[in-house]
Amino acid sequence: MIETLVPYRHPMPQDAASDIVIHDVVPVDEKLWVPQADGVSFRPLCLCASRGYWVNLLRVRRSGFLSRHRHPQPVHGYVIKGSWRYLEHDWIATEGSYVYEPPGETHTLVVDPDVKEMITMFQVNGAMIYVDPDGQVQAYEDVFTKIEMCRRHYLSVGFGESFVNQFIR
Repeated sequence: MIETLVPYRHPMPQDAASDIVIHDVVPVDEKLWVPQADGVSFRPLCLCASRGYWVNLLRVRRSGFLSRHRHPQPVHGYVIKGSWRYLEHDWIATEGSYVYEPPGETHTLVVDPDVKEMITMFQVNGAMIYVDPDGQVQAYEDVFTKIEMCRRHYLSVGFGESFVNQFIR
């Protein structure tokens, strides 16, 4: 017997957050990419202030050392374009690769000279803690610093500060 397709008939929970659906995940419009450093930008997908994580696309258009950092919670990544690696490992994350970064590991992200553009989707839980080669903390990023970066950027390109609100949960 074939069941007739019937949607759920009841209201969603009153305090449930709304869905986020982004059709143009890798956008052509450069204004959607938030500059982070020279040749490095990100495209927010979900900025979950209530749970302390974010999902974004990281785009790198230069080669070399990008950052040395660690996380207090796990990070998940999926390489969409190009490749990258960590100095501390012998693997290279290539297009189609999934990467799991365990909490506490310190790693140094490098994009090799033959890579013209790297785009990776990351879910970062907690924070990125930037450190020097001896583990001394230099800076950090969390969902709140990411939101603030987005607000400043979207205001500067004419979208307005509130443009980022569509990604915040």
